[in-house]
Amino acid sequence: MTHQKLRAIEENADYGITLSDGTRLSARVWMPKDAGDDPVPAILEFLPYRKRDGTTARDALTHPYFAQRGYACVRVDMRGNGDSYGVMEDEYTQQELDDAVEVIHHLATQGWCNGRVGMMGISWGGFNGLQVAAMTPEPLKAVITLCSTVDRFADDIHYKGGCLLNENLGWGATMWSYSSRAPDPALREDWREMWLERLENEPFLPSTWLRHQTRDDYWKHGSVCESYDTIKAKVLAVGGWGDAYKNAVPQIVKNIPGAKGIIGPWVHKYPHFAVPEPRIGFLQEALRWWDTWLKDADTGVDQDPPYRVYQMDGVRPATWYAERPGHWRALDRWPETGIHAPAARYSFQQDGTLTEGHPPEPINVSVSSPQDCGMDAGEYCAIWLGPEQPGDQRRDDALSATWDSDPLTFDLNITGAPNIFLRVASDKPVAQIAVRLNHVHPNGASTRITYGVLNLNTPIAGQEPHELVDGEWGWGTLNLDNVAYTVPAGHRLRIAVSDTYWPLIWPSPEKTTLRIVKGAATLPTSLGPSKQRPTPQFAAPEAAPPWETETLRPENHIRRQETDMTTGIVSLVIEDDFGKVRDLDHGLINGSIARERWDIHPNDPLSASGSCHWSDEIERDNLRLRTEARCDMWSDATHFYLAAKMEAYENDVLIYERDITDKIERNGI
Repeated sequence: MTHQKLRAIEENADYGITLSDGTRLSARVWMPKDAGDDPVPAILEFLPYRKRDGTTARDALTHPYFAQRGYACVRVDMRGNGDSYGVMEDEYTQQELDDAVEVIHHLATQGWCNGRVGMMGISWGGFNGLQVAAMTPEPLKAVITLCSTVDRFADDIHYKGGCLLNENLGWGATMWSYSSRAPDPALREDWREMWLERLENEPFLPSTWLRHQTRDDYWKHGSVCESYDTIKAKVLAVGGWGDAYKNAVPQIVKNIPGAKGIIGPWVHKYPHFAVPEPRIGFLQEALRWWDTWLKDADTGVDQDPPYRVYQMDGVRPATWYAERPGHWRALDRWPETGIHAPAARYSFQQDGTLTEGHPPEPINVSVSSPQDCGMDAGEYCAIWLGPEQPGDQRRDDALSATWDSDPLTFDLNITGAPNIFLRVASDKPVAQIAVRLNHVHPNGASTRITYGVLNLNTPIAGQEPHELVDGEWGWGTLNLDNVAYTVPAGHRLRIAVSDTYWPLIWPSPEKTTLRIVKGAATLPTSLGPSKQRPTPQFAAPEAAPPWETETLRPENHIRRQETDMTTGIVSLVIEDDFGKVRDLDHGLINGSIARERWDIHPNDPLSASGSCHWSDEIERDNLRLRTEARCDMWSDATHFYLAAKMEAYENDVLIYERDITDKIERNGI
């Protein structure tokens, strides 16, 4: 990339955008000081996560960097969040997307803008960037989407494989907290009225999401897999193997013309400051994308390979990695499996072995896992930088049916989504299955490579729930999550199958026994580096200066397992203290603590319960504002039960409280 002279920039901390219904949104804007004389493209990030004290750390590293290089970066608080007016009703509503389109048209018509707009975001911002692109606003020319999904039902935080993810409650609790927080009193004279309006009207989203237990129109809305052909903007899709969203990049590149993909070893973070390392010069890559599609510069992005993928070396299991060894690869297609890289095919044998190259034969293997199988699965979406990665799988393997291969005679590059073919019979009408592909080391340690879960009552997307007829589920395919992982020669593969996976998914209403009568696995493989495709090279990470803060309480992350020796209840306890800091620019103090507890008895699926509690505080001068957001979930054989409580304090005086209870019928889960 050619070096360019950096432009002097200015910042507006509360740029107002008034929508057609009169609602004022607040944006933080960085742009060149001379943009009025030399207009620039705009880059929009549209989020509910509070620009004043929520995403400030990453905003500081990212947006000024682009602004110095000739862009107006606009970080908007969505309605009902941060310093914007209104109330947010749900995620990805049509109102949210319409608001974003209005904002895009507003930006494109400003005198400092050249009329072209890009959208960039991670997670929520990655989702709605694609969703807004599907609405084809004319000024939107390019999108960079990170850690996102194309399918809100089956590949988000709600119903993976039709199974109810406990993240449905966990992230619902997070939003219950985030959207309850007050705006900064320094920016709004009517901050108290805004706060009370939010507290009174903020929905408890787990109730909403739990009322849609099948892939109905609610989930199809915002799932761009329903309408890839409507996306005309040029899309750069970025993901990480340590993240929950491992499948979107291959789907986007395959289905959206001109799209490109980058997948590294990272958790749910931007790649210029992500972990585990190696990091890359993501901002430079993004600038190449923006310069091409927003400024008509020839940066060569159209010549980039469709996929630049980090092939991870097989390593010992750990709940946290500072670095993942491996190498970057360029791929023209995904998976690369073909005549030069044939798929590895294995069949399940009665004696617990995986046999390569043989068609599956009848077997008769039963599995009825304790309800706490899955305690070493790690966090569904690793984001808070604690011990969230899958640990040693030996305990979960011992509670499952397993099949092991012989020691490999060569390094096996698994690159793609492994397919597991199963025929299963269940002794109960409602059942689920969890399948893990593991790397077994010579000393017995077991590293999870990838996994998948499936509700056996809804094996086909969009199918209505049905009880298993005579307890049998016919042949079916379970696609595990995409991965790029090398198992070294001398090590073994293991496939582990269980009928529970707590606390990642909610258990079936009855303890089940599954009888596996046939099984096979197809692993997509790839070759080593190709002369036709040189190893991708990324520049070292660059960033703008970090957010300047004073630490008042350091952050700390705890994840522990407990067993009550009296009751037999097994618990996962998560405590994420995000610390407390003072912004050295405008003086706002903010801090938060999130706590989760997931309890279950190994012999009783109806003992399952989850509880979440967020404490959030902001302080300015002599004003202290705090919210306590709590929620709980449990079930019986026919219904789910929810209870939530919101409390708001001003200078430690309770000024608002609200209690919610809900009862929702189980629908094939």
